Amino acid sequence: MTGLTASHIAWVESLSPWPEEFGLERMQRLLAELGDPQEAFPAIHVVGTNGKTTTTRMCAALLAADSKRVGAYTSPHVVGWAERIQVNGEPVDLDAALARVRLAAEVLGATQFEVLTAAALAEFASAGVDVAVVEAGLGGRLDATNVLRAPVVVLTNVDLEHTDVLGDTREAIAGEKLAVLQPGALAVLSEAEWESLAREAGAEAVVVTGRSNLALALAAVESFLGKAVDPEPAEAVTVPGRFEQRGQAPLEIWDGAHNLAGVGYVLARLPARRYVVVASVLADKDVDGMLAALSALGEVFVATRSTNVRALPAEELAVRAARFFPDAECVPDPAAALERARTLAGPEGAVLVTGSLYLLADLAAVRPHAPVP
Repeated sequence: MTGLTASHIAWVESLSPWPEEFGLERMQRLLAELGDPQEAFPAIHVVGTNGKTTTTRMCAALLAADSKRVGAYTSPHVVGWAERIQVNGEPVDLDAALARVRLAAEVLGATQFEVLTAAALAEFASAGVDVAVVEAGLGGRLDATNVLRAPVVVLTNVDLEHTDVLGDTREAIAGEKLAVLQPGALAVLSEAEWESLAREAGAEAVVVTGRSNLALALAAVESFLGKAVDPEPAEAVTVPGRFEQRGQAPLEIWDGAHNLAGVGYVLARLPARRYVVVASVLADKDVDGMLAALSALGEVFVATRSTNVRALPAEELAVRAARFFPDAECVPDPAAALERARTLAGPEGAVLVTGSLYLLADLAAVRPHAPVP
């Protein structure tokens, strides 16, 4: 945490990540107090169920390769808070960014995500970025990021998530996400089924591309720049906690797949091995669906619990996992759970750490080290 003021980080960590009621009024008031920094630059707004962070980072890399000064805002983090706000691929001075917004945020009672979003937008304005690529947090219509001047909006994909807030059908959820579109904007979609919904939301043009993060990023940046770009800078992008190899003996892979669609993506790409799965899952997810899918990987499951308040207790997760895994253990402490999984796997085995990016962040804080090349 070099260069960060502990008091500012402790303050951010103490804030509620969830508002008592979703809405934009407080965020708009906070930005007004800061001089409406979001109006200082155009943006590419990235919404969707999965793949938002990778798509955001890829867009930023492509724009930087075109000699643009680029801000990138993503969430949640794995390595540390500072990774959420970057300019030209480097974390900003988070201490200064938080200091800039703290007084106004405290007066207004802003949430954790509102504070971080405001800090990012104000930092981008101060840094004089040519463009920002901004990942939405939850949904879109009432998300704190829905304050941007975004000529391009990317919808990565749509699956059931946060149904208590976004709606209980894919159509309703897509509508919430595409509500960030402004009249005349261009929508980049991975799925043609949302084209009419995008146009109803205000899109003047729609580009339907492949489902990969790279295809989405290329389409977004080429639409923003109005020209073709070389994909190579995006192909080199790596993101912590996304299919990240952390060990060789045993093989250890971390992926923050936090819903059934994300688990499906991981299953299709893992090396063919039998895995010991160690996981924490948030209670509002399709827990049984995720467990059923993960059971295809092996016989052993180690249930743990991240520090996120919405995480399912490890004991309950273990009980539910026992329906799908012959051997389901409960180890509430994440670091101890990982050590147990490594022991069970042995040097010739394999471990998958998954279920939540918050779990990966907890583990990274305890055992930081560079990924295996």
